[in-house]
Amino acid sequence: PNSLPKQNVEKIDTSTKLFDQTFPYPIYINAMTGGTDKAKAINKNLALIAKHFNLPLASGSLSIAIKDQTTVDTFTVMRETYPDGFILANIGISAPTEFAQKAVEILNANALQVHINAPQEIIMPEGDRDFTYWQENLKMMVKQSKVPVIAKEVGFGMSEDTLMILKNLGVKTVDVSGKGGTNFIEIENNRRKNPLNAFESYGFSTVESLLEAKKVEGLTILASGGIRNAFDIVKALALGATMVGLSGYFLKLVTDNTLNDAITQVEELLEDIKKIMAVLDCENITALKEKPLLFDQELTHFIHQRNIKL
Repeated sequence: PNSLPKQNVEKIDTSTKLFDQTFPYPIYINAMTGGTDKAKAINKNLALIAKHFNLPLASGSLSIAIKDQTTVDTFTVMRETYPDGFILANIGISAPTEFAQKAVEILNANALQVHINAPQEIIMPEGDRDFTYWQENLKMMVKQSKVPVIAKEVGFGMSEDTLMILKNLGVKTVDVSGKGGTNFIEIENNRRKNPLNAFESYGFSTVESLLEAKKVEGLTILASGGIRNAFDIVKALALGATMVGLSGYFLKLVTDNTLNDAITQVEELLEDIKKIMAVLDCENITALKEKPLLFDQELTHFIHQRNIKL
């Protein structure tokens, strides 16, 4: 707590840099949907919001568009709506490596987001059972990609070991995506005759994943998973994230509100980030990352158990 801050909210600088490009706000719209008429409408509205605020925007998995040409326009609407925007094409780590470049080409994307979802695959009745090729697949995607690559979890967090493996595979940017948001194990359990309910708590939270990331140098860390409000965003930035991704927040915005109302709510979110930073006496994101951190008993135990040095 800081009782005597010296900041003016209007002068707080929330800009941040990713892939040598400066963005006015430290958030991005994370991967969601595609492939249906409803998804096309959602993607258009997401692109309109991203364009209004100059936010990076990630597509849903483009595998369906590569396999079924009739669905391509449900994704390309993003680029048509946001022609000069920073767009991330999304593909799964298990996809053929040539899909990665095709995904980038479909959206004329600025970066490639490769999602990693082993727990979801295991629970999914028709999911992958052979993961022996995943690391080599990702390594080839990184090597062949003409745009920066982000390795992204889908909500189970990442450990120091995982982050080191990704680094050694040539990955330079990682979205740790911890548990706390959409639980794909729970979703897939609902499709099983014999659910593996005990597995639904599997993984690291976003906070735990960001703490794990402090043990691995040389990676740019993005945070997502359970990010619901301005305080969650500020917390993730203070823990070392370069940018913070939100999926569920934006999906609810565009499905429950008119576009104008959604834009107003995003404006309030971005203003709340500045207000919290002002109270913490942080004039910019760099100052926020330099603030001392306090942890509750559970996280303190996690830090000691995992031998994390802060």
